[in-house]
Amino acid sequence: MELTKKTHSCVRLEKDGRVLVIDPGVFSEEDAAVGADALLVTHEHADHFDEGRLRAGLEANPAAEIWTLAAVADQLSAAFPGRVHTVGEGDTFTAAGFDIEVHGQLHAVIHPDIPRITNVGYLIDGTVFHPGDALTVPEGRQVDTLLLPVHAPWNKVSEVIDYVRAVAPRRAVDIHDSLLRDHARPIYDGLIGNLTTTDHGRLAPGTATGPL
Repeated sequence: MELTKKTHSCVRLEKDGRVLVIDPGVFSEEDAAVGADALLVTHEHADHFDEGRLRAGLEANPAAEIWTLAAVADQLSAAFPGRVHTVGEGDTFTAAGFDIEVHGQLHAVIHPDIPRITNVGYLIDGTVFHPGDALTVPEGRQVDTLLLPVHAPWNKVSEVIDYVRAVAPRRAVDIHDSLLRDHARPIYDGLIGNLTTTDHGRLAPGTATGPL
């Protein structure tokens, strides 16, 4: 399996010639979903779910399907009957040859005055975990590669560090990072690197990890 970082929280996973794309949102490349055999969306916020990008992916490949929570599925199901699947915590399924587990229920708290929406994370082939906008720990699972939401309106660096410690992956790769300025990145890198035992790093958009 190879992971390619796209802009912000979008990633592309490829295995045996098949492609899985997670969270193509408004900060992601226009063609982020094109070429996907399967698509996953963690929640309805625009930086994770852009209807136009998803439609482009689904229209480019008539066999492509999407798995997501109800709030997103309700917006796409009518246009793509039979190709949009609703999932929630505890569900397991196979998409484009990837085995996927669903973990989590709610988006992280942005502010107590803002109602929380649903959010799910996806554990891919038992090794790669994308939590969406939450600090969900997939209980009972040893994560190899954590896709780490490093910078968001709903988190602070101490919470990010504690999250890495709680999940204890072999490595963490930054996502949710498009609002983080380049001159701030060494501060985050130093803190996360010095205060956890995880191999922490980041990928420029379009860069692949190599085989996972």
